[in-house]
Amino acid sequence: MPTPPRIAALLVAAGRGTRMGAAHGSAPKQYLPLGGHAILAKSLQSLAAAARISKILTVIHADDGEAYEEAVDGLYLGERLTAPVYGGATRQASVLAGLEALSADTPDFVLVHDGVRPFVTARTIDVIIDALLAGKEAVLAATPVVDTLKRVDEGGRITHTVPRDALWAAQTPQGFRFDPLLLAHRKAAAEGETAFTDDAAVAEWAGLEVFVVEGEKDNMKITTTDDMTSAQNRVAREDWAMLADIRMGQGYDVHAFVEGDHVTLGGIDISHDRRLSGHSDADVALHAITDAIFGALCDGDIGSHFPPSDPQWKGAASDIFLREAVNRVAKRGGVIAHLDLTIVCEAPKIGPHRESMRARIAQICGMEIDRVAVKATTSERLGFTGRREGIAALAAATVRLPLA
Repeated sequence: MPTPPRIAALLVAAGRGTRMGAAHGSAPKQYLPLGGHAILAKSLQSLAAAARISKILTVIHADDGEAYEEAVDGLYLGERLTAPVYGGATRQASVLAGLEALSADTPDFVLVHDGVRPFVTARTIDVIIDALLAGKEAVLAATPVVDTLKRVDEGGRITHTVPRDALWAAQTPQGFRFDPLLLAHRKAAAEGETAFTDDAAVAEWAGLEVFVVEGEKDNMKITTTDDMTSAQNRVAREDWAMLADIRMGQGYDVHAFVEGDHVTLGGIDISHDRRLSGHSDADVALHAITDAIFGALCDGDIGSHFPPSDPQWKGAASDIFLREAVNRVAKRGGVIAHLDLTIVCEAPKIGPHRESMRARIAQICGMEIDRVAVKATTSERLGFTGRREGIAALAAATVRLPLA
């Protein structure tokens, strides 16, 4: 029985995402949340859906090791997902770094895919692989250009109408016989040819025959803020239609003040003349949210999962507890649709830190910031919070699960 070809997938995710702008925060776009997971994670899942891919290698930026580990935490891709490698200053250099890493155990074919194309289907991948197995050296997914194209000068004046006949818009994955692509990239690097925008262009320059197979229009690359909005809307339509079991949970927590110099609230440290007392870091806000999620799942409470009698949780960061609640939602195939947090205290003032808390909670939970509400109120100097003896927090969580 013949040995099946070894097909590796190379996910390129070392860019900085400068065209996305500041609207979605400072994180590189491949780590922005999309449907409860980082964009990069959804791209990995899409590649893993193609059963003939035997190895998946991700190329990341040297500064993104922690972000990458957080993004893939909880993904179940087995041994196919190997440890990432660091890329270079350009996409071309990053691809070469990935190819060199793969050459230690050379595959027969490699599919190079953008880390911010999360919607590629197994059908597109299979068509590319079929073309490679039929003898093609290089194949890319593309779609026919349907718009009329205009060439313009610096002043915006049209100088030429470009015939759209035989024009195709390139996508990824782009598939290649491994050895010829590696040699092409090495040659381009050695000769200082660094202006190529995709791997098909490198292959063309090196003299390889490159063929097109028809891709799918939904295989979009998330580049701009508008792209991100479209992707979010698509995920909401596709995923949430299947999550018809809508649950509400509530959480409440309180911690007393003791001597100190800061409080930890909503995952951030705030300077204060007291600190909150607790077995962990006493983040009353994250504790309330965690209990609200556990409540929506009917899955005990924070104390049953992380008992204060257990010394391993002494001084622990409360994002550990919240991530566990989030992971339990994901393991049941659900998403957290909305979080609503109210902090009750006289001091410190919450307003100046509200947006930082929202951003941090959204990051921990892998959700969009516009699904996280943080509010604050006082108790009009009544009760223990009014006497500045401690802080209370109340939270509500909306969780959507598949119907049993």
